[in-house]
Amino acid sequence: MSSATAETTLKRTLSTRHIVYLGLAWMTPMIYFTVYGVAYESAGGMLTQAYFLAFIAIFFTALSYGSMARTFPTSGSAYTYVGKSMHPYLGYLVGWAILLDYLFSPLIACLTFGLFLHAQFPSVPLWVWVVSLNAVLAVINIIGVSVSAMLSKWFVWIQMAFIAVFCFFLVRNLIGAEAAVSSPLQPLFQTEVPIAAVLAGASVICFCFLGFDSVTTMSEETIDSGRTIPRAILIIITLASLLYLTPSYLTQLAHPNMAFDNVDTAGMEVVRLVGGSGLSALFMTVVVFAVFTQGLSSFTTVSRLLYVFGRDAVLPKKVFGALHPKFRTPAVNIIIVAAFSMLALVISLDFAVKCVSFGALTAFTFVNLSVILKLYIKEKRRSFKETILYLVCPLIGACFIGWLLSLLDGQALWLGMTWIAIGIVYYFFRYRIQPLFSGAKKQAAPGALTEDAPASP
Repeated sequence: MSSATAETTLKRTLSTRHIVYLGLAWMTPMIYFTVYGVAYESAGGMLTQAYFLAFIAIFFTALSYGSMARTFPTSGSAYTYVGKSMHPYLGYLVGWAILLDYLFSPLIACLTFGLFLHAQFPSVPLWVWVVSLNAVLAVINIIGVSVSAMLSKWFVWIQMAFIAVFCFFLVRNLIGAEAAVSSPLQPLFQTEVPIAAVLAGASVICFCFLGFDSVTTMSEETIDSGRTIPRAILIIITLASLLYLTPSYLTQLAHPNMAFDNVDTAGMEVVRLVGGSGLSALFMTVVVFAVFTQGLSSFTTVSRLLYVFGRDAVLPKKVFGALHPKFRTPAVNIIIVAAFSMLALVISLDFAVKCVSFGALTAFTFVNLSVILKLYIKEKRRSFKETILYLVCPLIGACFIGWLLSLLDGQALWLGMTWIAIGIVYYFFRYRIQPLFSGAKKQAAPGALTEDAPASP
């Protein structure tokens, strides 16, 4: 490794405010609308109940991520946490699973961007929108994460303002429909749809809460990350729950039964139903900003995870572990992500969301378990408060998330297990077969992760 490479490190420039904006940008409050049709069908129309159950599952998992971020204030997210707390090989597999989530998230941003703008301007081919967004996102991310944080701040505020306006229209419609609402608790206690269907919807809706975990990949670019990241995670989850539950409750109250012409663009139909053509036109402007912001943040996240994989030699170090000498960003990784995101031209939104859900739920399950093993069992932190934080909460989170994972449909589980199998084959080839043919000594586990050794250079 050259001295120039050794001296090039990630810049610590991000504060709590920056992390919250980046997390919300990755999460994208407007994702409530962009995946509305997929979520609505998965939950049998019971969106409020599904969002509430997803929030409960995610809340306990968010506490676990906060605990791990304090314990291991380095980049790598679930890959680092599980690898250091449980076993390096298991950490590799979990990291490989979360990679599926992170790789497909920029793709979803590009695809959603193309779908909505093509629906608004049919004369412009979908591929033009996809390619254009991809190129812009890559350039901005190469320039630096500070630029992403600055843009994320304004675009997140625009999204939250639109959701407030949307809720205003819903309340106005509810006031105007005097006898339409039989009970204000109807969205929470409807029982026409089986609980199994609502839970299946919650397993998909967990996708909407992704973002709190992505910020852990930016620990090495965050000031005082051991305190900043956990605090930001709780703020992100609280704000997201309000931004999703409020419109879902009001929409279900005002329109308990809906059907859509196109599931992929159902959010646009809902906005038109609630606010007419005027709100629909505003929606298109805001959703462009929203999807752009989500793509910007997800590009940042996956390129950093690939950087950690490269730095730890899980992936070829010269390619994935390199930083641009001027911008100090993983420029090669960003270009690779942009190339992968071109698959948006041939992949459906439903398929992409399921890929993300499998990777995220797998990682969430193991991060919860890693808290128990590392802090409660190994370090014996067993006071009353610590027992609640390091045993009870993560155990509830692991069981709930594991349950939701099992409820994903057969296609998602088959795809996820196939991805894991590819990861196992790759690991076996790289650490067992390749050294035999090259005449090198057998390589250590990925990153040579141990409980005490940091995952940094």
